[in-house]
Amino acid sequence: MNHPVVSSLVGCVLLVSVLIVAHPARAQAPAANGSRSDVSRSGAPDAYRIGPEDVLQIAVWKNEAMSRAVPVRPDGKISLPLLNDVQAAGLTALELREILTKKLAEYMPSAEVSVIVADVRSFKVSVMGEVARPGRFELKSWTTVLDVLALAGGFTQFAARSRIVILHPDGATMKRIPFNYNKVVSGDAPDGNFSLQPGDIVVVP
Repeated sequence: MNHPVVSSLVGCVLLVSVLIVAHPARAQAPAANGSRSDVSRSGAPDAYRIGPEDVLQIAVWKNEAMSRAVPVRPDGKISLPLLNDVQAAGLTALELREILTKKLAEYMPSAEVSVIVADVRSFKVSVMGEVARPGRFELKSWTTVLDVLALAGGFTQFAARSRIVILHPDGATMKRIPFNYNKVVSGDAPDGNFSLQPGDIVVVP
C-alpha cells in the first residue's frame, strides 16, 4: 500500500475517533420561531424550516379531499385544493399550519389542520477540496462539521486542517465561517464543532 493511501486512511480513522469522544448532543428540531441566519453556531438551530423538495403531509380533520402528501416545489410553494399556491419554504411546520388554518377559514370555519414534514429532502450540504470523497450530501437531521467531514471520508495528506472555511448562504452573499479542525480536536475551541445548515459548503484547502 502506498504512503498517500495510508495517510488518507489514518486521517479518516483519527476523525472518526474524535467524533466518538467529542460529539455534542444533537437537537431534534423542536418547533420555534426564528430564521436560519439567526441561529447560534454553537449548537443546532431551534427549529427545522421547510425547504424545496421536502414532502409534507397535510391533514384537515374530516376533509379527505384536502388531506394529502404534497411536495415543496423548487419555488418553495405547495399546491392545495381551494388555496392554490401557498408559500412553504422558510417556514416551520407550525408556522405553515397557522397560515393554512387562516386561509381555510373562508371555506371551513374552525378547521383543524396538521402539517408534518414526512420526508426531509432539502437538507443538503457540500464538501469540497482536500477530502477523500468530495461531493454533495443529503442529510436527514442536524449534522456537525466533524460529522460531514467523516461522511466525506476524512482528509487527504495535503489538507490544511486549520484553514477550513464554511460558506453559508446569507441572502445574495456567502458568509465565510472559519473552522480550525486542530483547535476543535485539541479542545481549544470547545464550541467550534457547530451544526451545519442547508446549503452550507465546507471548503478544505
